[in-house]
Amino acid sequence: MKSLRIISLIMLCASLFVACAGESARGVEEFSQAIYEPRHATGFDISGAEGAASTLLTVRNPWQGAEGVEKRLFIAREGECAPEGFEGQVIEGAAERVVCMSSTYVAMIDALDCTERVVGVSGIDYIYNTRVREAAEAGRVRDVGHDSDINFELLLTLRPDVVLIYGVAGENGVANAKLDELGIPYFYLGDYVEESPLAKAEWTVVVAEILGIRERGEELFAGIETRYVELRERVAESATEHPTVMFNTPYRDTWYMPSSRSYAVQLVEDAGGRYIYDGNHSTASQPIDLEQAYVLTREADYWINVGQYATLDDLRRDHPRFADAKAVREGRVYSSDRRSTAAGGSDFWESAVVNPDVVLADLVAVLQPDLGLGADSLTYYRQIE
Repeated sequence: MKSLRIISLIMLCASLFVACAGESARGVEEFSQAIYEPRHATGFDISGAEGAASTLLTVRNPWQGAEGVEKRLFIAREGECAPEGFEGQVIEGAAERVVCMSSTYVAMIDALDCTERVVGVSGIDYIYNTRVREAAEAGRVRDVGHDSDINFELLLTLRPDVVLIYGVAGENGVANAKLDELGIPYFYLGDYVEESPLAKAEWTVVVAEILGIRERGEELFAGIETRYVELRERVAESATEHPTVMFNTPYRDTWYMPSSRSYAVQLVEDAGGRYIYDGNHSTASQPIDLEQAYVLTREADYWINVGQYATLDDLRRDHPRFADAKAVREGRVYSSDRRSTAAGGSDFWESAVVNPDVVLADLVAVLQPDLGLGADSLTYYRQIE
């Protein structure tokens, strides 16, 4: 523990040096010039100041239920100081050593071809990315734990430039306080609260800015956006049928239905499907009773995101009441677990967020077979037979 305190003191002093070295600081109000203006995402800004090499990342409401929450990260470059009176996190230049507390951040860094910069993750058994898993087996990537069980001593030894963190139901005050004490910069990302598929993927530009390769991130996202929009327009012009879609299975006797504004529903609608439930227009999933779920499932043309069932017989065994559902009878039941780890980690919740165009292609192949994309070449979805 004594060595931990010594190392933390050294790192804290180093972080303070980053925040105050160089020429006299500008005022924070000067960093108001847009460096990148999001086209779909609503939760972040990247700004700069006249003649400055440094940039300021601002994230708003990065977890569900947050109101008026703002997090800032100042990326100091060329010896420039953080703005006077700045309250937020500071890193010096491009982050070369990154700890990812969400598998989605691993996917974003991988999409930017920078997985060698990942030095720590939360829950390696649930990470699907093969390059990161191989690096973990070789000892180059370490599992730092999660939530209230983070191994801060291990985290210190990894010497991260930044920890990319997220709030599940709110801010992790315990982790924040400890990271501040240790002088380890951290930053909350809010991709998971965005509602549209393209908005989620656009957060890759934020990660690219942190890595010092924003232009690469912009180019990557532009390609994703183009492919997604072209396929969506093709469906809108060509689809003649709009099958109804049911989501999920019961969880502890409660059936949660996504919002009509949600990521999952937007993907289905962009693929030419129709969400069968019209009772949730909020910003979060809501429960319905099993009787209502039974009626909806019996009528739906497709039933998707049903969990990790190997066969329809397994599904019928666990949910016998739904055995006569139309989608079950006609073999139109799909799970998003085609790419999973032995521990149950799903790549759908990892890299699919960065690849909405690929997810859309999967759903078009399933829901619009006449468009000829081929349901036998799905990436994330799997037909349960």
